[in-house]
Amino acid sequence: MAENKIIDQGTPDFDWEALELDGYSKIERAELKDKYAQTLSSINEKEVIEGTVVVLTKREAVINIGYKSEGVVPISEFRYNPDLKVGDTVDVYVDCQEDRTGQLVISHRTARMHKAWLKVNEVLKTGEVITGYVKCRTKGGLIVDVFGIEAFLPGSQIDVKPIRDYDIYVGKNMEFKVVKINQEFRNVVVSHKALIEAELEEQKKQIILGLEKGQVLEGIVKNITSYGVFIDLGGVDGLIHITDLSWGRVNHPEEIVQLDEKLKVVILDFDDDKKRIALGLKQLQPHPWDSLDGNLQVGDKVSGKVVVLADYGAFIEIAPGVEGLIHVSEMSWSQHLRSAQDFMNVGDTVEAVILTLDREERKMSLGIKQLMPDPWADIESKYSVGSKHKAKVRNFTNFGVFVELEEGVDGLIHISDLSWQKKIKHPSEFCKIGEEMEVVVLEIDRENRRISLGHKQLEENPWDVFESVFTEGSEHQGTIIETKDKSGIVSLPYGVEGICPAKHLKKEDGSTAKVEETLNFKVIEFNKDAKKIVVSHTRTFEDDDQRPAAASKAKAPNKVAQNIEKSTLGDLDALTALKKSMDENK
Repeated sequence: MAENKIIDQGTPDFDWEALELDGYSKIERAELKDKYAQTLSSINEKEVIEGTVVVLTKREAVINIGYKSEGVVPISEFRYNPDLKVGDTVDVYVDCQEDRTGQLVISHRTARMHKAWLKVNEVLKTGEVITGYVKCRTKGGLIVDVFGIEAFLPGSQIDVKPIRDYDIYVGKNMEFKVVKINQEFRNVVVSHKALIEAELEEQKKQIILGLEKGQVLEGIVKNITSYGVFIDLGGVDGLIHITDLSWGRVNHPEEIVQLDEKLKVVILDFDDDKKRIALGLKQLQPHPWDSLDGNLQVGDKVSGKVVVLADYGAFIEIAPGVEGLIHVSEMSWSQHLRSAQDFMNVGDTVEAVILTLDREERKMSLGIKQLMPDPWADIESKYSVGSKHKAKVRNFTNFGVFVELEEGVDGLIHISDLSWQKKIKHPSEFCKIGEEMEVVVLEIDRENRRISLGHKQLEENPWDVFESVFTEGSEHQGTIIETKDKSGIVSLPYGVEGICPAKHLKKEDGSTAKVEETLNFKVIEFNKDAKKIVVSHTRTFEDDDQRPAAASKAKAPNKVAQNIEKSTLGDLDALTALKKSMDENK
């Protein structure tokens, strides 16, 4: 049988406070409680207050803020202040008066950031200069610690001159001005350049007031472009154009100057506001033309380097800053159009003869063909009248063919001197550009450098023989090869062509002769100078019909003409060879 236990539930309405176990009465205890409450500070969460360091360890700092409990802050939050010691006053942010364990939760880092944000906003309004610590480099600039906030310093705001190495600023304390704040993203942008510009602005005013044309100043190369060099004159920028860097030719300013180089420059010009300043470097040196050899004169030989090449000629630098032009016409005795690139290249060293020299205008013209013999000097001995030569066809005109006998010696073959027999409307029918042909010198005009040439003169004039063959009234067999202006073109013996007017194409049966018909034709006109033979088929039968009584007499001249033709042609082997040659040319 289980033993019954009696549990004393106590008296429910017992007054424990009336029990004076500690020797204090209820009234005395209330007084003590009030006095203790008066010793505690009144704090609110989410605000920044001051506290005192009471304990320091390697890991923590115990902070007394006058509350019923003390707060603990990691020592890492004081890394920026290695000299922290017990008794120092620091700012802390009350995050929570009591956590689940009854511990006060505070933060020094949050307090710094909170106060820093208020401070930077105030500084932005006042324009106060602040000091920050450059922590590290980032894309486009640097990260700066300002009052515990990470601010951005753009690369363009580091200095007034372009900065190529950002790393040299890392780990340094610098002065800044707050230039921009983004409240939404709590971003801060600072500038060191703004401080320098403020200092330079005053210097700039003083420099601009003292600027004068011709004044020599010292400056630093700030930037180099393809067209010139920007010089920092101490807060004021000036430009040296590429043409004012050197008396000689400059392909790029980097050939003359380097970044950050100190130079003495002269002020050439500036605008009314003195915002654009033109500077010169070469003007501080004597002009090369002033030191050019005084004994140099027209006809002297000089040597120089090709610095500029154009279609019309080449500029030769015979001394730094002293150039002469060789026109393309002075590069060769040839009259054919060519460009300077056919004779030389940039960088070549060439010898030339001075053709003109103007020291006042500082101009010089040169020539190189003068160093070679003039082919026209002994033209009569090389190309005497009547001599035969080979020439290259160079160009056509409506009136003839230009050929080149040698470099610098051209001649003209008139269209009438191309062939004895063939009627040529344009030289392109007879020859082609670039091919060689034999010529005979007909006439020389040395003063005007002209030579008249002939090609047909290489052969005897066949029309001297044709005059005795194709006599008026003689009959010959021929073939109509084409019709032109209603007249027929008749191919006669020995490659000669005759013209048969339309009315003379009528046949004995009343029909008209057609192309490719072979018939007898009577010569009714022979013109040696015009190289013209007019024939008639109709006359071969009309003459006999109209004068029947004189038939025997009419036949006699024909027989005589035929005998003359046979006897003449039988002895003219040269004429036969000529015909063969002309057929090959065709």
